[in-house]
Amino acid sequence: MLFEDCDISQILSAIQFSADKHRDQRRKDREASPYINHPINVADILWRIGEVRDINVIVAAILHDTLEDTDTSENEIEELFGKDVLSLVQEVTDDKSLPKEVRKQLQIEHAPHKSHGAKQIKLADKTSNVRDIANSPPSDWTLQRRAEYLNWAANVVDGLRCANKELETWFDKILADAHEKLKSDAVDSAS
Repeated sequence: MLFEDCDISQILSAIQFSADKHRDQRRKDREASPYINHPINVADILWRIGEVRDINVIVAAILHDTLEDTDTSENEIEELFGKDVLSLVQEVTDDKSLPKEVRKQLQIEHAPHKSHGAKQIKLADKTSNVRDIANSPPSDWTLQRRAEYLNWAANVVDGLRCANKELETWFDKILADAHEKLKSDAVDSAS
């Protein structure tokens, strides 16, 4: 499948927009890596692993945390990227006015009811996060907190099944690797 120049322009515009919006943010990993690495990784997982070729899904993946974690408005996304992209970003955005535990429970409950595109973005997002928790967790996270995150992510993904077999298989592999890493880290910390 070949993409039109306008598709490539939209992807590059989304990367630039997301990079600008997340410019002062860092991930919570040990290295405090630039936040923009995460949405780019989510889009890359969709493209390479999930073989997703829907331009709106790829662009929404790049923008998926802008409403939740920056001062981005819904109007900005709609004006620059269209209603379809905005709708996908809205679907994967948590309501930060709610307590964290409520938001986490709502992700589990709402997962089965998301659109096909939003399910794919969430699958790639959870895969990226699980890999990061396994390989470079926040320095203040205990082994128990990491295990709880892995279990919660698996519960969210259970509601996203049947959206993209390749993404689901990749998530299952990354999750299994993360559990093995956690076991290894537990042995290392006990010795």
